[in-house]
Amino acid sequence: MIFLQLFCTFLKIGLFGFGGGYAMLSMIQGEVVSRYNWISTSEFTDIVAISQMTPGPIGINSATYVGYTAIVNAGYSQTAGILGSITATVAVVLPSLILMLAISKFFMRFQKHPLVEAVFAGLRPAVVGLLAAAALLLMNAENFSTPQEDSYQFIISVILFIAAFIGTRRYKVNPILMIILCGAAGALLY
Repeated sequence: MIFLQLFCTFLKIGLFGFGGGYAMLSMIQGEVVSRYNWISTSEFTDIVAISQMTPGPIGINSATYVGYTAIVNAGYSQTAGILGSITATVAVVLPSLILMLAISKFFMRFQKHPLVEAVFAGLRPAVVGLLAAAALLLMNAENFSTPQEDSYQFIISVILFIAAFIGTRRYKVNPILMIILCGAAGALLY
């Protein structure tokens, strides 16, 4: 039953996750953390961090890790967890594969059509909104703590966030280098 739910959930995410993996993150969190409670918010945050550091698209990596973790958390074996990874990964990729095969045949011919241009004009703000939602969903007490709970961790987390934001936005620091620097700072300061 959980395998079918996992497949249907990630099929839906793959079908409606316009804008790529980062735009999918809020959808994934809404489904697997809030709706089904397959994983906790802290596990989801760890999965996002791991997905960003491993090669490949973040949406697919997240689906792979969530599929495994959800199945293992449900009490199944690690072997079943691997099947969960495969299930979630195939489900999230399948809509894109089918749509790209169908669209690629017609897109070049109709890309300048006013209706097609209007659809893309409508999708762009939605993608930005999904990306913003993913960022805001990760700005929670589990990632930053709270001033009441642990003021030191909260202040360090905010400083690292601001440094990473300014470093990548203004100074164009390579994201991989930024991840390494923030990880090292976290190891030293926490």
